[in-house]
Amino acid sequence: MKRIGVISVHTCPLAVLGGKETGGMNVYVREVARHLGRLGLAVDVFTRKQTPGVPTVVPLGWGARVIHIDAGPQRPVPPPEIVPDLEAFTDGVMTFQRRTGAEYALFHGHYWLSGLVAVELSRRLGGVPVVQMFHTLGVVKNALADQPGDRVPQARVDAEARVAAQADRIVAATPLESAELAWYCGADVERVRTIPCGVDVELFSPGGTVAARTRLGLSAEWVLLFVGRPAPVKGLEVLLQALARLKADGLGRADVRLVIVGGDLNEEGDEDRARLRALADSLGVGAWVDFKGPEPQSALPEYYRAADLCLVPSHHESFGMAALEAMACGATVVASRVGGLATTIQDGVTGVLVPPRDEVALAAAIGSLLADGPRRRTLGRHAARWAQSFAWPTVARALVELYEELVPDLRRRATPPVSVNCALVI
Repeated sequence: MKRIGVISVHTCPLAVLGGKETGGMNVYVREVARHLGRLGLAVDVFTRKQTPGVPTVVPLGWGARVIHIDAGPQRPVPPPEIVPDLEAFTDGVMTFQRRTGAEYALFHGHYWLSGLVAVELSRRLGGVPVVQMFHTLGVVKNALADQPGDRVPQARVDAEARVAAQADRIVAATPLESAELAWYCGADVERVRTIPCGVDVELFSPGGTVAARTRLGLSAEWVLLFVGRPAPVKGLEVLLQALARLKADGLGRADVRLVIVGGDLNEEGDEDRARLRALADSLGVGAWVDFKGPEPQSALPEYYRAADLCLVPSHHESFGMAALEAMACGATVVASRVGGLATTIQDGVTGVLVPPRDEVALAAAIGSLLADGPRRRTLGRHAARWAQSFAWPTVARALVELYEELVPDLRRRATPPVSVNCALVI
């Protein structure tokens, strides 16, 4: 009667997406927990309480639940500020375990903060196996940092190395991440398993462009789309520079709209949005840019279907879930050839890859594809088919196989799941 303990300290699977501290990791934790539950496992997702008054236990789906642990301020805070509260978080998980009598077959940590908690829980509970997924590595971020202020503290880099050494298995989203874990963190390659992130192919599916634009109130001739946090690493500055180049080369006579979905709920306090708006105005493309702010994931398919191109100009992406969502909707994706994007997108087959930080190459790719409707449609069809192989049930089954390397009779030990109403909002 044992459960899977998912540790997700700073990333709540119930959080509203698109803000400064939310994104693909929230989706990953939520969908993996839900689909593990559907496979017959009992899953507890432990996360930090970020909203006053939220129930301690919230059902997440068949066999899965979210447990909010009181540790630190009850509001979203940047991950480095959570470090002093990790001991309280670990104590909170132990208190919940003792109070409920829950037994755990293994712990699966997400991000380096959660990895520290998972290995400490393992120590306290007599060696419960630990599976770790970092999602992003501090040492890689430091290697790509443009400014000293963009670097992460050495304490994080050291912590990642410790967790990599102590985890029984490590999940890498791509072969590149697997290599980075071995090269930068000294991870034993025999303990690393490459399992990609997933996509909800029932929610994200092809649909009519005209109908989607009508519902969204988009009437521009050309609709370009960016989905994600407008942080510097996402490369929006390069995209705006590419648009300025296209405008100077003749696209200025066209009716173009760049729709940016994501950012802070509080527009007045969104420094990234203010910075990008000022840059767009200075480049003469401010009239083309439409900041929509964050949207629920259920609203995103309409945006992907409405777009002529979905643009992912990131300086680095561990995987690139927004690109995969767009592909599942049949959108044509233009992305930087970096990190997981180079694996997720088959260049010239399911999308187009360009060198990172290169506004000339990005502008050329955008201009070429806008001028070639048949090519856009072909890329979109191939992308939608390719995305089917990343469906969440496939990802969940791969994780169960990994778990059973450590707990061979896992499914016999699992607590029978209970059907619950998961239509809850915090």
